[in-house]
Amino acid sequence: MVQKAKILLVDDRPENLLALEAILSALDQTLVRASSGEEALKALLTDDFAVILLDVQMPGMDGFETAAHIKRRERTRDIPIIFLTAINHGPHHTFRGYAAGAVDYISKPFDPWVLRAKVSVFVELYMKNCQLREQASLLRLQLEGGDKDAGEAKEPAGLLAELSARLAAVEEQAEALTKQLNDESTDAAAVATAAHLERKLTGLRRALDALEPGTGSASSVPSQN
Repeated sequence: MVQKAKILLVDDRPENLLALEAILSALDQTLVRASSGEEALKALLTDDFAVILLDVQMPGMDGFETAAHIKRRERTRDIPIIFLTAINHGPHHTFRGYAAGAVDYISKPFDPWVLRAKVSVFVELYMKNCQLREQASLLRLQLEGGDKDAGEAKEPAGLLAELSARLAAVEEQAEALTKQLNDESTDAAAVATAAHLERKLTGLRRALDALEPGTGSASSVPSQN
């Protein structure tokens, strides 16, 4: 059973957090509140998140400083950040948001449908990456099992076929998502993330192909890092 993705909502105003929860509840994912930058960083120490919605103006540690801390941590540097702001000081202010590592910068009041659509893209990419890691883990277990059972008359064809079928399903979904992103001219960051996912899937497919009888040994399997 696929677990729900976690979405981190960061805003010092409870009414804004409540509004975000109302907008994103239709995605049926786990919404986690943080009322400050410090609280957000604590949540990121223990949980994995698909995307972060981060208010720019907050007392103490503002959104820009919070984003800088997130991007400095190896564990969290790749989590997409969408900045939300009630002010607009022109291109320089927007550029500062992107320079801090944001994938998008949305001014309040925002269109709820647009925000939900943007968040859903990153949730879907996160889910595909989770599926990919699962397939890679299964492959790794198969390789380790093959090493331990070397010399025994064990037939791995059934497991390989199952892995191949599961991978094919993920490949098909990733291809459809990439096509959707390209057709709709979505954010460049989302398109780049989808392309990276497809490259990892290609590597995993080559690894599985290499395990087929007569195509090489396990030592030729590429790394999935």
